[in-house]
Amino acid sequence: MRPFLDRLAISLLLVACAFFAGRAWLRDHPEHNPWAPLRLSDPPGWATDRKFSTLRDDTAECRAFLERSGIAFEPLEPVGSGACRREDRQFLAGPQKAEVTLEPRNPEATCSVDAGLVWWLRHGVQPAAMATLGSEVVRIEHLGTVNCRRIGGGDEGNWSEHATGNAIDISAFVLADGRRITVQKDWDGTDEASRFLHDVRDGACRSFATVLSPDYNAAHADHLHLDQAIRGSGWNACR
Repeated sequence: MRPFLDRLAISLLLVACAFFAGRAWLRDHPEHNPWAPLRLSDPPGWATDRKFSTLRDDTAECRAFLERSGIAFEPLEPVGSGACRREDRQFLAGPQKAEVTLEPRNPEATCSVDAGLVWWLRHGVQPAAMATLGSEVVRIEHLGTVNCRRIGGGDEGNWSEHATGNAIDISAFVLADGRRITVQKDWDGTDEASRFLHDVRDGACRSFATVLSPDYNAAHADHLHLDQAIRGSGWNACR
């Protein structure tokens, strides 16, 4: 009996040591800790996708993330009706935090689009621009955020995420050195501009629920569609 109790005690001690070591490791690596709140300073980690999934479904938590990130935002009054009712809307303030201008200026979208943009700029766009092009992005051109329509623009089918301002279409990036990289002109090819666009597409898949590029279909030949669709399973679409 005594040897069994000794082995049990040792096993319990090892489990306890592993538990406390794991908790300490998660404390030092919050990007992998699903219970730690998302912070803009955290690098991509195992828990990043799950944390963004939570933000999409919880406006209060999304706004808490913006506040932790030092992003000043002003919620706007709800507008619209039916499938195009926009309860959650604000001017996109995240790019300003990243010292990036959006053109056209002052687009409106949901909090989770704002959160996805600022995180993508910090951990996807700017690192890719410096590594591949040797210059930071200072302006992003877009084709809009809000459009009360169904997917494909027809009279039937599912409503687009643009109907509630839960999406943005990115068409071009302007660098500090003056270069302008466009999705329509530079997506195909083997040069640095093409590699940059593919890298930022892939990077957006960490902070957006849906990322559609020219690889998806001809309708996206001139832009990257980024949205924060809420899906019960939490899966992301990245094409």
